[in-house]
Amino acid sequence: VIFRENTQGLYIGKEHWIDENKHAESIAVVTEEASRKIITSAFEYARRKEMEKVTLVHKANILKLTTGLFLEVGRTVAKDYPDIEFQDLIVDNMAMQMVMRPEQFDVVVTTNLFGDILSDLASGLVGGLGVTGSANIGDDAAMFEAVHGSAPDIAGQNKANPIALLFSSLMMLEYLDEKPIAENIRKAIYKTLVEKKVRCTMDIGGKGTTDSFTEAVCSNL
Repeated sequence: VIFRENTQGLYIGKEHWIDENKHAESIAVVTEEASRKIITSAFEYARRKEMEKVTLVHKANILKLTTGLFLEVGRTVAKDYPDIEFQDLIVDNMAMQMVMRPEQFDVVVTTNLFGDILSDLASGLVGGLGVTGSANIGDDAAMFEAVHGSAPDIAGQNKANPIALLFSSLMMLEYLDEKPIAENIRKAIYKTLVEKKVRCTMDIGGKGTTDSFTEAVCSNL
């Protein structure tokens, strides 16, 4: 599970020209407050789900002030959770480790741009963007969406994998404290995946359609 701070860092696009079309500059903003909020959320999730380890991903060997601050906040927050193992990894090493031994990770927390990249890598390990959901959770509101976005290239063709949107819906139900309903749908999805490959959509090796997979999930509820 990847926790990504999504209000700061390079990803917010604070850019300007020093010399137009010759010299551009980008600003990465990292604050103690926002870092503490996302890192604490990652630890709380790990404790709630009885996961053993939180891995913080950074590039503090080079970006010593910005991701260095994120790392230092992580080390401080980790002291409040002695029951959870804390590990930090440099982002390039993390990318390699995710490919070679993804099973070693439980909860991962990182900055905005690194989270954007690593979450797609994680999606690739489990079947692609068609099977991963996401949640944007703030203090007063939350938004849930499939990682892949709107996928206009396959719109209206009845071949989009509905799993990503279904998993995003499960996150929404859990956020609304409708955990039994979410668990029932999750079990129906898993049952459909292992029952008959033909029902799955083409992106994960099946011959089914958006409709056929969704109907199969409904029948397994």
